[in-house]
Amino acid sequence: MTMAVDLAELGWGEPFPSAFEPQAALGREPGRVVAEDRGLYLVATTGGEIRAAVTGRLRFEAGGNPAAFPAVGDWVALDVREDGGTIQALLPRRTAFSRLAPGDETYAQVLGANIDVVFIVTSLNREFNVRRLERYLSAVWESGARPIILLSKADLAQDLEGCRLAAEASAPGVPILVVSAVDGTGLDDVRALMAPGRTVAVVGSSGVGKSTLINALAGQDLQAVSDVRLDDARGRHTTSRRHLIHLGGAGLILDTPGMREFALLDDVGLATSFADVESAAATCRFSDCAHRSEPGCGVRAAIASGALAVERLEAFGKLEREAAAAERRVDAVARIEERRRWKVIHKSVRAHMKRRYGDSR
Repeated sequence: MTMAVDLAELGWGEPFPSAFEPQAALGREPGRVVAEDRGLYLVATTGGEIRAAVTGRLRFEAGGNPAAFPAVGDWVALDVREDGGTIQALLPRRTAFSRLAPGDETYAQVLGANIDVVFIVTSLNREFNVRRLERYLSAVWESGARPIILLSKADLAQDLEGCRLAAEASAPGVPILVVSAVDGTGLDDVRALMAPGRTVAVVGSSGVGKSTLINALAGQDLQAVSDVRLDDARGRHTTSRRHLIHLGGAGLILDTPGMREFALLDDVGLATSFADVESAAATCRFSDCAHRSEPGCGVRAAIASGALAVERLEAFGKLEREAAAAERRVDAVARIEERRRWKVIHKSVRAHMKRRYGDSR
Protein backbone atom coordinates (compact mmCIF):
# COMPACT_ATOMS: atom_id res chain seq x y z
CA MET A 1 0.00 0.00 0.00
CA THR A 2 1.96 2.99 -1.29
CA MET A 3 -0.79 5.22 -2.65
CA ALA A 4 -2.92 7.57 -0.58
CA VAL A 5 -6.07 5.93 0.76
CA ASP A 6 -9.16 6.90 2.68
CA LEU A 7 -8.87 6.16 6.39
CA ALA A 8 -12.17 4.27 6.31
CA GLU A 9 -10.54 1.70 4.01
CA LEU A 10 -7.94 1.14 6.72
CA GLY A 11 -10.61 0.44 9.35
CA TRP A 12 -10.99 3.98 10.71
CA GLY A 13 -14.26 4.23 12.62
CA GLU A 14 -15.53 4.58 16.16
CA PRO A 15 -14.14 4.54 18.77
CA PHE A 16 -10.96 5.79 17.07
CA PRO A 17 -12.13 9.22 15.79
CA SER A 18 -13.43 10.17 19.23
CA ALA A 19 -10.26 8.97 20.94
CA PHE A 20 -8.17 10.94 18.45
CA GLU A 21 -9.83 14.33 19.05
CA PRO A 22 -7.27 15.50 21.68
CA GLN A 23 -4.46 14.54 19.31
CA ALA A 24 -6.08 16.37 16.38
CA ALA A 25 -6.19 19.51 18.52
CA LEU A 26 -2.39 19.27 18.72
CA GLY A 27 -2.06 19.16 14.95
CA ARG A 28 -1.26 15.45 14.73
CA GLU A 29 -2.35 12.99 12.05
CA PRO A 30 -3.82 9.50 12.49
CA GLY A 31 -2.18 6.45 10.97
CA ARG A 32 -2.34 2.69 11.21
CA VAL A 33 0.70 0.50 11.81
CA VAL A 34 1.06 -2.02 8.98
CA ALA A 35 4.49 -3.45 9.86
CA GLU A 36 7.23 -3.22 12.48
CA ASP A 37 10.92 -3.88 12.09
CA ARG A 38 13.50 -3.43 14.85
CA GLY A 39 11.80 -0.55 16.55
CA LEU A 40 10.78 1.29 13.38
CA TYR A 41 7.21 1.25 12.15
CA LEU A 42 5.63 1.39 8.71
CA VAL A 43 2.47 3.45 9.13
CA ALA A 44 -0.35 3.94 6.61
CA THR A 45 -1.81 7.46 6.45
CA THR A 46 -4.07 9.34 4.08
CA GLY A 47 -0.93 10.54 2.30
CA GLY A 48 0.57 7.07 1.90
CA GLU A 49 2.94 4.94 3.95
CA ILE A 50 5.66 6.51 6.07
CA ARG A 51 8.34 5.20 8.40
CA ALA A 52 8.09 6.37 11.99
CA ALA A 53 9.69 5.90 15.40
CA VAL A 54 8.18 6.33 18.86
CA THR A 55 9.10 9.34 20.96
CA GLY A 56 11.26 9.09 24.04
CA ARG A 57 8.28 10.14 26.14
CA LEU A 58 6.11 7.31 24.82
CA ARG A 59 8.98 4.89 25.34
CA PHE A 60 9.35 6.08 28.94
CA GLU A 61 5.63 5.83 29.64
CA ALA A 62 5.67 2.25 28.33
CA GLY A 63 7.91 1.45 31.29
CA GLY A 64 9.64 -1.46 29.57
CA ASN A 65 6.33 -3.19 28.81
CA PRO A 66 6.47 -4.37 25.15
CA ALA A 67 2.66 -4.56 25.00
CA ALA A 68 2.53 -0.78 25.56
CA PHE A 69 4.41 -0.15 22.32
CA PRO A 70 2.62 0.02 18.95
CA ALA A 71 1.78 -3.31 17.35
CA VAL A 72 0.68 -4.13 13.82
CA GLY A 73 -2.93 -2.98 13.48
CA ASP A 74 -2.67 -0.19 16.05
CA TRP A 75 -3.89 3.34 15.36
CA VAL A 76 -1.37 6.00 16.34
CA ALA A 77 -1.07 9.80 16.45
CA LEU A 78 1.76 11.12 14.29
CA ASP A 79 3.83 14.21 13.76
CA VAL A 80 4.57 13.91 10.04
CA ARG A 81 7.73 15.24 8.39
CA GLU A 82 9.04 15.08 4.83
CA ASP A 83 11.47 12.32 5.79
CA GLY A 84 9.08 10.28 7.93
CA GLY A 85 7.20 10.71 11.17
CA THR A 86 7.18 10.42 14.94
CA ILE A 87 4.62 8.39 16.88
CA GLN A 88 3.42 10.61 19.70
CA ALA A 89 0.60 8.48 21.11
CA LEU A 90 -1.07 5.10 20.84
CA LEU A 91 -4.88 5.09 20.59
CA PRO A 92 -6.77 2.65 22.85
CA ARG A 93 -7.12 -0.79 21.28
CA ARG A 94 -10.55 -2.11 20.46
CA THR A 95 -9.23 -5.70 20.40
CA ALA A 96 -5.79 -7.22 20.95
CA PHE A 97 -4.77 -10.74 19.93
CA SER A 98 -1.92 -11.65 22.28
CA ARG A 99 0.10 -14.52 23.70
CA LEU A 100 2.72 -15.02 26.37
CA ALA A 101 6.04 -14.25 24.66
CA PRO A 102 7.86 -17.45 23.63
CA GLY A 103 10.76 -18.88 25.57
CA ASP A 104 11.39 -17.81 29.13
CA GLU A 105 10.02 -14.29 28.64
CA THR A 106 7.35 -13.01 31.00
CA TYR A 107 5.46 -10.39 29.03
CA ALA A 108 2.51 -10.21 26.71
CA GLN A 109 3.26 -10.19 22.99
CA VAL A 110 0.59 -8.43 20.95
CA LEU A 111 0.33 -10.26 17.64
CA GLY A 112 -2.27 -7.95 16.18
CA ALA A 113 -4.42 -5.04 17.33
CA ASN A 114 -7.92 -3.93 16.36
CA ILE A 115 -8.70 -7.23 14.66
CA ASP A 116 -12.32 -7.97 13.75
CA VAL A 117 -12.08 -11.61 12.68
CA VAL A 118 -9.38 -14.24 13.19
CA PHE A 119 -9.05 -17.11 10.72
CA ILE A 120 -7.57 -20.06 12.63
CA VAL A 121 -6.04 -22.17 9.88
CA THR A 122 -5.22 -25.86 10.30
CA SER A 123 -4.51 -28.21 7.44
CA LEU A 124 -6.26 -31.49 6.79
CA ASN A 125 -3.12 -33.60 7.06
CA ARG A 126 -0.98 -34.82 9.95
CA GLU A 127 -0.76 -31.25 11.26
CA PHE A 128 -4.43 -31.35 12.32
CA ASN A 129 -4.64 -31.10 16.12
CA VAL A 130 -7.81 -30.30 18.06
CA ARG A 131 -5.87 -29.40 21.23
CA ARG A 132 -4.05 -26.69 19.29
CA LEU A 133 -7.39 -25.43 17.96
CA GLU A 134 -8.70 -25.10 21.53
CA ARG A 135 -5.62 -23.09 22.50
CA TYR A 136 -6.01 -20.67 19.59
CA LEU A 137 -9.76 -20.34 20.20
CA SER A 138 -9.24 -19.37 23.83
CA ALA A 139 -6.81 -16.63 22.78
CA VAL A 140 -9.14 -15.30 20.08
CA TRP A 141 -12.14 -15.16 22.42
CA GLU A 142 -9.97 -13.33 24.96
CA SER A 143 -8.90 -10.80 22.31
CA GLY A 144 -12.44 -9.66 21.57
CA ALA A 145 -12.31 -10.74 17.92
CA ARG A 146 -14.55 -13.31 16.23
CA PRO A 147 -12.95 -16.72 15.51
CA ILE A 148 -13.48 -18.67 12.30
CA ILE A 149 -11.82 -22.07 11.75
CA LEU A 150 -10.50 -22.82 8.27
CA LEU A 151 -9.69 -26.46 7.52
CA SER A 152 -7.20 -25.94 4.71
CA LYS A 153 -5.76 -28.21 2.00
CA ALA A 154 -9.08 -29.97 1.47
CA ASP A 155 -7.65 -31.38 -1.77
CA LEU A 156 -5.20 -33.47 0.33
CA ALA A 157 -7.67 -34.61 3.03
CA GLN A 158 -7.85 -38.34 3.77
CA ASP A 159 -10.57 -38.08 6.45
CA LEU A 160 -12.26 -34.74 5.83
CA GLU A 161 -15.51 -35.56 7.61
CA GLY A 162 -13.71 -36.99 10.63
CA CYS A 163 -11.60 -33.85 10.99
CA ARG A 164 -14.62 -31.63 10.58
CA LEU A 165 -16.54 -33.47 13.32
CA ALA A 166 -13.52 -33.31 15.63
CA ALA A 167 -13.19 -29.58 15.05
CA GLU A 168 -16.90 -29.03 15.69
CA ALA A 169 -16.69 -30.93 18.98
CA SER A 170 -13.74 -28.79 20.10
CA ALA A 171 -15.22 -25.49 18.96
CA PRO A 172 -18.93 -25.38 19.85
CA GLY A 173 -20.75 -22.69 17.90
CA VAL A 174 -17.70 -21.54 15.91
CA PRO A 175 -18.10 -21.46 12.11
CA ILE A 176 -15.91 -24.03 10.34
CA LEU A 177 -15.06 -23.74 6.66
CA VAL A 178 -13.35 -26.35 4.51
CA VAL A 179 -11.08 -24.67 1.98
CA SER A 180 -8.49 -25.41 -0.68
CA ALA A 181 -6.46 -22.71 -2.41
CA VAL A 182 -5.54 -25.28 -5.07
CA ASP A 183 -9.00 -26.16 -6.41
CA GLY A 184 -10.89 -23.15 -4.98
CA THR A 185 -13.03 -25.09 -2.50
CA GLY A 186 -14.61 -22.73 0.06
CA LEU A 187 -12.81 -19.58 -1.12
CA ASP A 188 -16.06 -17.79 -1.95
CA ASP A 189 -17.30 -18.50 1.59
CA VAL A 190 -14.07 -17.02 2.99
CA ARG A 191 -14.34 -13.92 0.77
CA ALA A 192 -17.90 -13.39 2.05
CA LEU A 193 -16.48 -12.87 5.53
CA MET A 194 -14.32 -9.97 4.37
CA ALA A 195 -15.53 -6.43 3.78
CA PRO A 196 -14.18 -2.89 3.22
CA GLY A 197 -12.50 -1.65 6.38
CA ARG A 198 -12.76 -5.02 8.12
CA THR A 199 -9.51 -6.43 9.52
CA VAL A 200 -8.93 -10.18 9.41
CA ALA A 201 -5.94 -11.94 10.96
CA VAL A 202 -4.70 -15.33 9.74
CA VAL A 203 -3.02 -17.52 12.37
CA GLY A 204 -1.78 -21.08 12.51
CA SER A 205 1.30 -23.27 12.46
CA SER A 206 3.92 -23.22 9.71
CA GLY A 207 2.90 -25.03 6.56
CA VAL A 208 -0.88 -24.94 7.02
CA GLY A 209 -1.31 -22.76 3.93
CA LYS A 210 -1.82 -19.27 5.39
CA SER A 211 0.25 -17.45 2.76
CA THR A 212 -1.20 -19.54 -0.06
CA LEU A 213 -4.69 -18.66 1.16
CA ILE A 214 -3.85 -14.94 1.27
CA ASN A 215 -2.47 -15.07 -2.27
CA ALA A 216 -5.66 -16.77 -3.45
CA LEU A 217 -7.86 -14.16 -1.75
CA ALA A 218 -5.77 -11.31 -3.17
CA GLY A 219 -5.66 -12.78 -6.66
CA GLN A 220 -1.88 -12.30 -6.80
CA ASP A 221 1.29 -13.60 -5.19
CA LEU A 222 1.72 -11.21 -2.27
CA GLN A 223 3.31 -13.71 0.09
CA ALA A 224 6.12 -16.22 -0.45
CA VAL A 225 5.24 -19.89 0.01
CA SER A 226 7.22 -23.10 0.43
CA ASP A 227 6.54 -26.82 0.51
CA VAL A 228 5.95 -28.71 3.74
CA ARG A 229 8.28 -31.48 4.88
CA LEU A 230 7.09 -34.91 3.84
CA ASP A 231 8.15 -36.67 7.05
CA ASP A 232 6.03 -34.66 9.51
CA ALA A 233 3.79 -32.43 7.31
CA ARG A 234 5.30 -29.29 8.83
CA GLY A 235 6.42 -26.23 6.94
CA ARG A 236 9.10 -23.58 7.11
CA HIS A 237 8.55 -19.99 8.23
CA THR A 238 7.99 -18.35 4.83
CA THR A 239 6.31 -15.38 6.53
CA SER A 240 9.04 -13.74 8.63
CA ARG A 241 7.07 -10.87 10.17
CA ARG A 242 3.54 -9.68 10.79
CA HIS A 243 2.25 -7.49 7.99
CA LEU A 244 -1.15 -5.85 7.53
CA ILE A 245 -2.09 -6.07 3.85
CA HIS A 246 -4.67 -3.75 2.30
CA LEU A 247 -6.84 -5.58 -0.23
CA GLY A 248 -8.81 -2.53 -1.32
CA GLY A 249 -12.52 -3.21 -1.30
CA ALA A 250 -11.91 -6.62 0.27
CA GLY A 251 -10.67 -5.15 3.54
CA LEU A 252 -7.40 -5.81 5.34
CA ILE A 253 -5.68 -9.06 6.17
CA LEU A 254 -2.93 -9.64 8.71
CA ASP A 255 -0.54 -12.46 7.91
CA THR A 256 1.48 -13.87 10.81
CA PRO A 257 4.53 -16.16 10.97
CA GLY A 258 3.80 -19.77 11.82
CA MET A 259 3.68 -20.34 15.58
CA ARG A 260 4.77 -23.61 17.12
CA GLU A 261 4.67 -22.15 20.62
CA PHE A 262 1.48 -20.45 21.73
CA ALA A 263 1.05 -19.91 25.46
CA LEU A 264 -2.06 -18.25 26.88
CA LEU A 265 -1.78 -15.06 28.92
CA ASP A 266 -4.79 -15.68 31.17
CA ASP A 267 -8.01 -17.68 31.45
CA VAL A 268 -10.38 -14.97 30.17
CA GLY A 269 -11.19 -16.79 26.92
CA LEU A 270 -11.48 -20.28 28.40
CA ALA A 271 -15.07 -19.87 29.58
CA THR A 272 -16.23 -19.21 26.00
CA SER A 273 -13.91 -21.69 24.33
CA PHE A 274 -14.98 -24.42 26.75
CA ALA A 275 -18.61 -23.40 27.12
CA ASP A 276 -19.65 -27.08 27.26
CA VAL A 277 -17.40 -27.72 30.27
CA GLU A 278 -18.58 -24.52 31.96
CA SER A 279 -22.22 -25.42 31.34
CA ALA A 280 -21.77 -28.84 32.94
CA ALA A 281 -19.84 -27.33 35.85
CA ALA A 282 -22.73 -24.96 36.55
CA THR A 283 -24.81 -27.99 37.61
CA CYS A 284 -22.28 -29.21 40.21
CA ARG A 285 -23.59 -29.39 43.76
CA PHE A 286 -20.59 -27.51 45.15
CA SER A 287 -19.30 -24.24 43.67
CA ASP A 288 -15.68 -25.27 44.35
CA CYS A 289 -16.07 -28.73 42.80
CA ALA A 290 -12.78 -30.05 41.40
CA HIS A 291 -14.65 -32.54 39.15
CA ARG A 292 -12.85 -35.56 40.60
CA SER A 293 -14.79 -37.55 43.19
CA GLU A 294 -17.10 -34.94 44.72
CA PRO A 295 -20.76 -35.97 45.09
CA GLY A 296 -23.19 -34.27 42.72
CA CYS A 297 -20.52 -33.36 40.14
CA GLY A 298 -22.27 -32.18 36.99
CA VAL A 299 -19.13 -32.53 34.88
CA ARG A 300 -18.62 -36.18 35.80
CA ALA A 301 -22.30 -36.82 35.13
CA ALA A 302 -21.97 -35.25 31.68
CA ILE A 303 -18.95 -37.43 30.93
CA ALA A 304 -20.77 -40.55 32.11
CA SER A 305 -23.75 -39.77 29.88
CA GLY A 306 -21.55 -39.08 26.86
CA ALA A 307 -22.58 -35.42 26.69
CA LEU A 308 -19.00 -34.34 27.40
CA ALA A 309 -15.75 -35.98 26.32
CA VAL A 310 -13.20 -36.59 29.06
CA GLU A 311 -10.53 -35.20 26.70
CA ARG A 312 -12.30 -31.84 26.75
CA LEU A 313 -12.17 -31.73 30.55
CA GLU A 314 -8.49 -32.68 30.54
CA ALA A 315 -7.68 -30.02 27.91
CA PHE A 316 -9.61 -27.40 29.88
CA GLY A 317 -7.74 -28.24 33.08
CA LYS A 318 -4.36 -28.11 31.34
CA LEU A 319 -5.01 -24.71 29.76
CA GLU A 320 -6.52 -23.34 32.97
CA ARG A 321 -3.38 -24.30 34.95
CA GLU A 322 -1.11 -22.93 32.25
CA ALA A 323 -3.00 -19.64 32.05
CA ALA A 324 -2.95 -19.19 35.82
CA ALA A 325 0.81 -19.77 35.93
CA ALA A 326 1.38 -17.31 33.07
CA GLU A 327 -0.77 -14.68 34.74
CA ARG A 328 1.22 -14.98 37.97
CA ARG A 329 4.51 -14.65 36.08
CA VAL A 330 3.41 -11.61 34.09
CA ASP A 331 1.91 -9.89 37.15
CA ALA A 332 5.08 -10.42 39.17
CA VAL A 333 7.27 -8.93 36.44
CA ALA A 334 4.83 -6.03 35.98
CA ARG A 335 5.04 -5.20 39.68
CA ILE A 336 8.84 -5.23 39.58
CA GLU A 337 8.88 -3.04 36.48
CA GLU A 338 6.44 -0.57 38.03
CA ARG A 339 8.64 -0.23 41.09
CA ARG A 340 11.67 0.32 38.84
CA ARG A 341 9.82 2.98 36.86
CA TRP A 342 8.87 4.92 39.99
CA LYS A 343 12.43 4.74 41.28
CA VAL A 344 13.56 6.39 38.04
CA ILE A 345 10.86 9.06 38.41
CA HIS A 346 11.80 9.82 42.02
CA LYS A 347 15.50 9.96 41.13
CA SER A 348 14.74 12.41 38.31
CA VAL A 349 12.63 14.59 40.62
CA ARG A 350 15.36 14.66 43.28
CA ALA A 351 17.95 15.64 40.66
CA HIS A 352 15.68 18.42 39.38
CA MET A 353 15.09 19.77 42.89
CA LYS A 354 18.80 19.69 43.64
CA ARG A 355 19.61 21.66 40.48
CA ARG A 356 16.93 24.21 41.28
CA TYR A 357 17.31 24.62 45.03
CA GLY A 358 20.70 23.15 45.77
CA ASP A 359 21.61 20.38 48.18
CA SER A 360 19.39 20.81 51.25
CA ARG A 361 21.38 18.43 53.42
